[in-house]
Amino acid sequence: MSNFIVRKVAVLGAGVMGAQIAAHCANAKVPVVLFDLPAKEGPKNGIVDKAILNLTKLKPAPFGAKDVAQYVQAANYEEHLELLQGCDLVIEAIAERMDWKHDLYKKVAPHINANAIFATNTSGLSIAKLSEGFDAELKSRFCGVHFFNPPRYMHLCELIPLSTTRQDILDNLETFLTTTLGKGTITAKDTPNFVANRVGVAGMLATMVEAQKYGIPFDIVDQLTGSKLGRAKSATFRTADVVGLDTMGHVIATMQNTLPNDPFAASYATPAVLKALVEKGALGQKTKGGFFKKEGKQIMVFDANTSSYVPSEGKADEAVLKILKNRNVAERMAALRASEHPQAKFLWAIFRDAFHYIAFHLNEIADTAREVDFSLRWGYGWTEGPFETWQAAGWKQVAEWVKADIDAGEALCDAPLPAWVFEGPVADNGGVYGTAGAFSPAANAFVPRKDLPVYQRQIFRAKVLGETTVTGHNGGTTIKENDAVRIWTAPGHDDVLVLSIKTKMHAIGPDVITGTHEAIALAEKSYKGLVLWSPDEPFSAGADLQAMLPAFMQGGGKAIEPMVAEFQKGTAALKYAQVPTVAAVTGLALGGGCEFAIHCAARVANLESYMGLVEVGVGLIPGGGGLKEIAVNAGLAAQKAGSSDVLAFLKDGFMTAATAKVGTSAMECRDLGFIKESDTIVFNSHELLYVAISRARAMFDSGYRPPHKIKGVPAAGKSGFATIKAQLVNMRDGGFISAYDFHLGCVIAEVVCGGEIETGSLVDEEWFLNLERKHFVKLLDNPKTQERIMGMLQTGKPVRN
Repeated sequence: MSNFIVRKVAVLGAGVMGAQIAAHCANAKVPVVLFDLPAKEGPKNGIVDKAILNLTKLKPAPFGAKDVAQYVQAANYEEHLELLQGCDLVIEAIAERMDWKHDLYKKVAPHINANAIFATNTSGLSIAKLSEGFDAELKSRFCGVHFFNPPRYMHLCELIPLSTTRQDILDNLETFLTTTLGKGTITAKDTPNFVANRVGVAGMLATMVEAQKYGIPFDIVDQLTGSKLGRAKSATFRTADVVGLDTMGHVIATMQNTLPNDPFAASYATPAVLKALVEKGALGQKTKGGFFKKEGKQIMVFDANTSSYVPSEGKADEAVLKILKNRNVAERMAALRASEHPQAKFLWAIFRDAFHYIAFHLNEIADTAREVDFSLRWGYGWTEGPFETWQAAGWKQVAEWVKADIDAGEALCDAPLPAWVFEGPVADNGGVYGTAGAFSPAANAFVPRKDLPVYQRQIFRAKVLGETTVTGHNGGTTIKENDAVRIWTAPGHDDVLVLSIKTKMHAIGPDVITGTHEAIALAEKSYKGLVLWSPDEPFSAGADLQAMLPAFMQGGGKAIEPMVAEFQKGTAALKYAQVPTVAAVTGLALGGGCEFAIHCAARVANLESYMGLVEVGVGLIPGGGGLKEIAVNAGLAAQKAGSSDVLAFLKDGFMTAATAKVGTSAMECRDLGFIKESDTIVFNSHELLYVAISRARAMFDSGYRPPHKIKGVPAAGKSGFATIKAQLVNMRDGGFISAYDFHLGCVIAEVVCGGEIETGSLVDEEWFLNLERKHFVKLLDNPKTQERIMGMLQTGKPVRN
């Protein structure tokens, strides 16, 4: 085995994509040299310096934390080409102009390290044509690598090799992209727009064609083709607005210019309405108007007939929406095809067009069906790929329907479905996925997944429907399971126990607390540790308020006190377990979920983890030990520093809880104190379970002992509380917080300062827990808190009263 270590990356081009690729490498603590042209005025690195500054201002944030910008070094092509020698990976990301790219390659090629990988981040240009002029040695290290925008958040990355690209180069790059940058990597063939954009844009164009054919307005199209189909909320026309109508026009032009002999070429015509909008300068979101625009609070939609905007008030037909709610894919597809309603006929048509297109073009664009489905899921936000949907709906029946429409002239073109759809391995199997893998037209066989060592870090790899039934929900060996939790061991890792919460949004109620105690007891008896991990996001959205309602309705806040006490015992059990407990965090870890995580012995967090003590949003305070941890950590930090000023160490934690601050990345969560410096941040969520289990095992094997229970820690006391209260008065009187937020802030301050005691008094954890529990229960009886709780339960949104 040989390690491929990327010590430094060079990114050529500090535009939107280049700068954000550099930022994501920096997130992974990989040093980056970001190049661009020398500025004509001022410092030569002015263009790159400005790009780096802009990265710190963009939303959503490209940097996981602003301090990672230090990993990006500004450079220009005139003065710093020698820096390329120290880079193991060079990514070109300038504008999509073949001539510009060739000019740049001539300039940089002599300076690229002889062992470096050279890649172009093009979204659709020919990799073979881009490599023209390279010598054989450089061609062997060259390939396409297509990140999706924004690179930090979009999981998909397409690898496009030349026929001459060395396999070890591709394997090393795939490993780096997968584990270091956290990407879902697919291999695409060197055809225009590769896989995701080829299929995705063709699908958007087909949707526009069918919408016009059946007279479906833009706003209703988006109601039908978004989350109700298991696709991105931005659906079709809003997605076009986000991408930019001019940008979409360029992508369409690429397809028109490079695919003139494609049987589907007629459907690549630029829609007249898109052309009209571009000519008007209505380019979508960046010009605050495209297919849609906002006027005050009113969403307006473009009316192609009058070339003006009208209120978006159209509603999808309830009968059609009822069809879409049917979870049986076969019944849903049959109902859409059988219906005479224009909206249903439209939906069947876009499914048919997609099935027709991917079957006809599969062999041209990808090795297997799997690449197509992953590309749409990871690059376009679909919950299920088109081949998965086809197979789930009944392969043979759907194929016959598609063929019938082609024969009847209803399809986009008359190109027949390929023979493999109706005969051979796919027909025998009933679809393109089976236990042997995914179908490859070139091999006329089912092909298993790559077995690169990096994928051994994924205990449960991203699944496709029909290829495997083993997932994080049912894989491994179950020790105990009920409606609330599953206690189990992962395959190949039977020395560490796993606790998975099964409730909605993984909310923590009494049954989850009971399961936690049971899992800890089992782990202490027979295992090296306990990992808290669930196969789906979020980690946990917090305490189960619904579970509290029956008791509250009968006995008020006092009836809830035993439940709060049990929650506190549950978090304490995680902290003081005799074996290491590790929280594997991804997605939301809010309120009680955050308290569960911070009490574990360690945390392994996915980069996209969002942690916070947000109880003030429902008129409460953290009641599961969250405030206790803030107070105790501040007191211990003051002791360690030899300082009597506990408040200096407490104020940041207080503000975090009082303002319900949520970290917007694992790095920000670390800055807020929810994740420790010693904890691990993982970029690929599919590796989270493996790393967490490995962490628990390593802690046990190195002689883990739980922390000693705190006997006495200094508290900020009465004077600390008075100081914080004075600051809260200023915030309230200045209109920064509401009157009830002021009250809640005072309650939190009283708890974290230790109540009515002298500054510096030594108290134990139980002291703070009793204060937490007392005030939590008292707040439940406050009508203002009840307003907030009911508002959240009914609307899912916080009430500010």
